[in-house]
Amino acid sequence: MALAARMDRLGTETAFAVSLAAADWAAKGHRVYPFHLGDIDLATPANIVEAMNRAIADGKTGYCPAAGVPALRAALAENIGTDRGMELQAENIVVQTGGKPVITKFVQTLVDPGDGVLFPNPGYPIYESQVEYYGGTPLPYRYIETPTGFAIDLDQLRELAPHAKALIYNNLQNPLGCESSMDEMQAIADLAIEHDLWVLSDEAYFEMRYAGESTSIAALPGMAERTVILYTFSKKFAMTGWRLGCAAAPIEVATMIAKINTNDESCTTHFVQEAGVEALRDPSGAAPMLTELQRRRDAAVAAIAGIPGVSCATPDSTFYLFPNVTVAMAMTGFTDVGDFATAALHETGVSFCTRRHFGRPQPDEEQQYIRFAYSGIGVDDITEGLGKLGDWIGSAS
Repeated sequence: MALAARMDRLGTETAFAVSLAAADWAAKGHRVYPFHLGDIDLATPANIVEAMNRAIADGKTGYCPAAGVPALRAALAENIGTDRGMELQAENIVVQTGGKPVITKFVQTLVDPGDGVLFPNPGYPIYESQVEYYGGTPLPYRYIETPTGFAIDLDQLRELAPHAKALIYNNLQNPLGCESSMDEMQAIADLAIEHDLWVLSDEAYFEMRYAGESTSIAALPGMAERTVILYTFSKKFAMTGWRLGCAAAPIEVATMIAKINTNDESCTTHFVQEAGVEALRDPSGAAPMLTELQRRRDAAVAAIAGIPGVSCATPDSTFYLFPNVTVAMAMTGFTDVGDFATAALHETGVSFCTRRHFGRPQPDEEQQYIRFAYSGIGVDDITEGLGKLGDWIGSAS
């Protein structure tokens, strides 16, 4: 018996394959330095855990409204709106089992087969997967390396925009760690308005920054009525496994997303939603985590600066670094970045993802990149692991 043909179009989050390889290497008795997965090894703040336990004890373990419990929808509308300078109502909020479902439900709600969808490449691989799975026409847009990080190739985006119905935009970006200047963000908003595009603004890392302030494209003039914001508790509150997030959307779109909730998972776990209310009521536990992540960023950037043939900007946001390893690969005799990553794991124990884990490379790409996530590894191990990587590359030259 044959599977449905659409399954051939469904991708995956290939960073998990790197996790399996790292776990296998560790199981053989080798030391592994885990830079591969963007999970967080810090504890969820205690007040959030306690709120969940109270909710379970109070019997909040049954079904609840598909769009979310009223208290959480109201709290999210207030929090998201205030932080972004927008006016949102509870009716704009649809609670989800994490941030990832917002991607698929955005595509389900707004994209018909054949519709063009713009998405970042390199970018979170689920964008590409969901666009193709639901029959959309993938329109990946590239980034250009600059002395201070990465910038969207606006010329390419302008060429592609007339062929699109929707645009996925991830400021404070995974895997690049970069963010748009205000000029770049305004240019993207102008394109969306000019071509009447729906926009998914993936803001998973909106609060994960060490300097400056975040701005949402949804807050720019003419954008609120066409933009769905992806919000998640996973990063800010170290709640990756809790699976809690929301879509903040125009009411007509929010209503349809809630309808998909009813057909899909019925509702997000009630007691987890009560924990979310507490997280928004008292977010003080998030600050120490951000301080620790900044320590890790600084340690990683300092260590990378000492690795021959590797260059990397210092991002002000997320918990990712995206070093250029083109020269390092030449020094070690590798032409394939996947082979380079495997050799690095076996020779040094350092496990990381490559550019290939974040969308199909575009035909004209020449530079080679890898991604370090420092959310699941402490400062001492960062310094030790990257020191070993540097020694290995240096010895090869």
